This record gives sequence, structure tokens and C-alpha cells, in this order.
Amino acid sequence: MFIDLKSELKPIGTSDPLGHVIAAASKIILGKDKQIRLALACLIARGHLLIEDVPGVGKTTLAHVLAKLLGLDFQRIQFTSDLLPADIIGGALFDRENNVFHFHPGPIFSQLILADEINRASPKTQSALLEAMEERQVTAEGETRPLPEPFFVIATQNPGHQIGTFPLPESQLDRFLLRIELGYPDATAERELLKGMERRDMIVELQAALTAAELAELQKRAAMVHVSDALLDYVQAIIRNTRESPAYIMGLSPRAGLALLHVARAWAFIAGRNHVLPEDIQVVLGPVVNHRLRASRDYSAAGVDISAELIKGVPIP
Repeated sequence: MFIDLKSELKPIGTSDPLGHVIAAASKIILGKDKQIRLALACLIARGHLLIEDVPGVGKTTLAHVLAKLLGLDFQRIQFTSDLLPADIIGGALFDRENNVFHFHPGPIFSQLILADEINRASPKTQSALLEAMEERQVTAEGETRPLPEPFFVIATQNPGHQIGTFPLPESQLDRFLLRIELGYPDATAERELLKGMERRDMIVELQAALTAAELAELQKRAAMVHVSDALLDYVQAIIRNTRESPAYIMGLSPRAGLALLHVARAWAFIAGRNHVLPEDIQVVLGPVVNHRLRASRDYSAAGVDISAELIKGVPIP
């Protein structure tokens, strides 16, 4: 059974803080309500987000908007070919007066990090994010230092065919809970964009709808959203299909199954429900699994939509 994803995008009351965030963000990122909700669900699920698209469609703007509305400390790191790991993590500087070294933290010590054009940096620099994203801590100068809470990485990535890019390895792709694309706006949204205010000016006027403590409480509540045994059967059937089908080179890992549940809980929570529906699993399936699955040569050549095939091929219990 395939469920129309548009049916899930029902209006949320703006009296709810999350509803206010979505409504305010939708006035700046026009025509991308689903992508905004997915980005917010990623944060509520305590994950990290990868946005892959061509330059100029609003990837950086989305990160700025979320940071402002959620009241988070924000740092933007522009990834380039000469960026070094120490430029991200920080390093020790010598204090001549006291004859000692002092550690000066890098931009990674912020609540929301925009890793802009991450695939333009070398693999060595890309890997500097791994421990931070997975362990929420970094090791520098022989000492482990915790990162602030909440800690959220939004990485943007240009399409791999563009000049000067280094593809992310599978191990780093798997650290991203979701991967989304913004795409070009439709004609109506683009006309409104052309006639309206400059997006940067609109961001300056935004007011925070939450505090970091309130966001942490919402994350705890979202993790308690109920998932029935029948839906666990459905998730396991999806995972088993990817492992047994010749359509995929390698199936989904247990971590991918957990990611699917975490995001489905967050999506249901944002919609105001205390339980997950099959629709929630189907809506978030593509952003969760498409960057984790590698289709066989025949599937790739045919341009098959992996998540759509899984939804069609795995019945709801």
C-alpha cells in the first residue's frame, strides 16, 4: 500500500512552538514545507542532516533560519580544499607570558554547525567531523572535550559531478540521519521570492521560538512516542527486503533501522501524535535510506526510486 505523502503535510497550529517554527521558516524557504519538517524532525531525533543540491536553492538559508528560530548558537564552516582538521576542532596556542599552551576551541564547539559544501574538503578534513557527530565530543591535545547540547550538524553537499568535489565515504554518509534535497521552487514560489524581501533581511527579523532547554525537553518527549509491534514488524520487513533482494549491493544495517524509527517518532511528534502510523514510516523512508543503500547496476541504470520500490514491495502488516 502506497500512501500519498502530501496527505501528511497537514497544517500545525502556530500556538505550538514547533508549529511556529515551521510557519516562520516556510515564509522564508518558500514552497518547501516537507523539507523544513524533515530538517526539524532530524533535529528532534538528535541526528545530523545532509542537504545535497545545486548551489543557490536555499541550503545555507535553511540552516540560518533553523538556528535563529530554535535559539541555538550558530557557526558556519566553509569547507575548501585547503581546510585543515584544526580549523574545525581548534588547537593549542602558546602563551608567552606564562610559558604554557592553552587550547582555543574551534567552531565545532557550537550548538548548530553549518558544514557548507562539505565535499569540497579533503577526506582527512571530512573525517574530522566523524567523532564529533557520532560521540558528541572531540579529542584534541590529548584531552577529550564534550560538545554543547543540543549539537546539530547541517552539512551541504554539491552534486558529485561538479568540479573540485571529494565524494563522502559510506562511513561518513551513515553518520547523517537524513539526506534531503531542496530542489528548485515552483513557479508560484519563485515569483513570490523574486518580488519579496531579501532573505537575509527576513532572517534578521526572526525571533527565537524555543530555548535550548525547551528543545532538549521536546527531544525527550519525541523519543517516547509509541511504536506498536506491528510497525516494528513493518520496519524489520523493510530491512529484510534490502538484505535479501538482488536489487541492492548491501542491505540496511541495524543502525539504519534505528534511524528509521527515530525519525518516524519525530515526524509523528511534530504532527501532534503520541504514536507512529505506517504513513510516518513511508514519509521518512527515502530521506533515511537512500544515502545508505547502494542499488545494483541494473537498478541504477534504470533510475529506480529505491524508497518507492520498498514501499510498493513490502506490505503493511
